[in-house]
Amino acid sequence: MPIHELAALGAATCWAMTGLISAGPAGHLGALAFSRTRQVFVTGLLALYVLFTGAWRDLDMASAGPLLLSGLIGIFIGDTLLFACLNRLGPRRSGILFALNAPIAAVLGWVALGETLSAIAVAGIALTAVGVFLAIVFGKRRAQMHQWEAIKGPLWVGVLFGIGAATSQAVGSIVARPVMAGGIDPFLASMLRVGIAAGCLSILIQLPIPSVKPKGPLTLKVAAVTALTGVLALAIGMTLLLFALSGGKVGIVSTLSATSPAMILPMLWLKTGERPAGGAWAGAALVIVGMALIFIR
Repeated sequence: MPIHELAALGAATCWAMTGLISAGPAGHLGALAFSRTRQVFVTGLLALYVLFTGAWRDLDMASAGPLLLSGLIGIFIGDTLLFACLNRLGPRRSGILFALNAPIAAVLGWVALGETLSAIAVAGIALTAVGVFLAIVFGKRRAQMHQWEAIKGPLWVGVLFGIGAATSQAVGSIVARPVMAGGIDPFLASMLRVGIAAGCLSILIQLPIPSVKPKGPLTLKVAAVTALTGVLALAIGMTLLLFALSGGKVGIVSTLSATSPAMILPMLWLKTGERPAGGAWAGAALVIVGMALIFIR
């Protein structure tokens, strides 16, 4: 049973759900404050788990260093850029840009880790990536007027944020891959990665720079939704991704975890009441075919 590939799909599902419920609190607090709040909350949850299960005994400096670096790049930088992109371009457009982490990770896995992929696996990755792009590019019809389709600020700035988020996620996966292959507890690894990001953001927000300060107050409702996004995306989704990396190849795992833009289509339909275009569903079908090829590689 392809347990590691299934874990990657589970991570994608968590991130698709997070993309929907994050738009409100991320816009209210701002990208930095939103990321910091949820990362602090998740770090506390993971720390309790690690403490009570004794997983902390598996930690050593050889593992801690790469995981902290992975969290610094993949979560502190990547997460912040992703939600900055979400605030500017909305869930659908930020999804297509973040999906770039799949081909980037595949290339980096080949260059940095010497990973080899069969022809069927390469075809599966290519079809999945194309399907993800189609699902997002053709995910909007002219009649759709929901606020999530609005572009705030210059388009090129949002695009740069999205590409930066995708690249950071890919690099973070590459850095963490050798450590995860050694069998370290995924929850312990997640705690380190999220913890370093939370610490860096907490320091950054304290600086006397107006642009990094929270945009709005942390109300009880905003805090609850923010905590929920943290549980879904970081405590569950990121841990599933790290588990997937412990036994799966970076290119395949990253591609499967990047299918959230296709998964988000029916979720958007239910949330907004606006049906995605036919081309979006065609893209989702390509995603399914690509995943099938990856599973039978």
